[in-house]
Amino acid sequence: MSDRQLRIGLPKGSLQNSTIELFQKAGFSVTVDERAYSPDLGDDELWSVLLRAQELPEYIAHGVLDCGLTGYDWIVERDVDLVEVSDLIYAKGGMRPYHWVLAVHENSQIESWKDLQGKRIATELVGVTRRFLEKHGVEAEVEFSWGATEAKCPDLVDAVVEGTETGSTLRANNLRIIDTLFSSCTKFVANKKAWADPWKRKKIESISLLLNAALEAENKVVLKMNVQKSDLDEVVNCLPALKKPTISPLANNGEGWVAVETVVDVKQVKDLIPALKAAGAQGIIEYGLNKVVM
Repeated sequence: MSDRQLRIGLPKGSLQNSTIELFQKAGFSVTVDERAYSPDLGDDELWSVLLRAQELPEYIAHGVLDCGLTGYDWIVERDVDLVEVSDLIYAKGGMRPYHWVLAVHENSQIESWKDLQGKRIATELVGVTRRFLEKHGVEAEVEFSWGATEAKCPDLVDAVVEGTETGSTLRANNLRIIDTLFSSCTKFVANKKAWADPWKRKKIESISLLLNAALEAENKVVLKMNVQKSDLDEVVNCLPALKKPTISPLANNGEGWVAVETVVDVKQVKDLIPALKAAGAQGIIEYGLNKVVM
């Protein structure tokens, strides 16, 4: 057991599974006991706890935890001062930011914040919403929503401030967006005392590097192929490589042929493989990555 230990908070709930998968891809051997709230990350220098993302900013800011992963939205809501180590762009539905929006029923006469004077708004971000109302010089009733926020408008409230990835749930409940407050993503954050400690800072930065490398790898694959030297220039010209491709001679009677290996974006592959084949590449292999360190 190490005599040094970093206390890290992980988000429980909708982000729990994707966070655990991210740590596993980053190289941590995560073990979660369904009856406990302290996952084993396979590192004696780490002690972790699963808590709601809404709670984590204050536990970190007050020094109960050294660092953790939480949403930018909850940092803004709790209005705490933290060191933002890195952005981790992932969410329960995919790798995209999360948007907090002001929405009303599609038949509502409300078109702007000014129209909310004297109205009722439901949201989880009570503090943020009140600050936006104050900014626009509007007085309205803001109530905390325990869930199913979209379903409360228009029968129970006049408007909602709600988080959305794609807007599909809002549209399904006949709501329209009239303003976007801000975009949010998961952030790896630390308290200032932990960040000032050289050992803890180095440990936090190492974790950040590995998590970001795992996320970078989500969008990239390796393409490997055999190419005749006479076709090499044409094949290389097809490649939008992360860096210049690796080119090496083939062994065992491979005279006149080379192996070409490169890293490309996943979204390019469906158009790239036919182009490479047409340029003369053979034996094309595609495989995924665990980490890409930029």
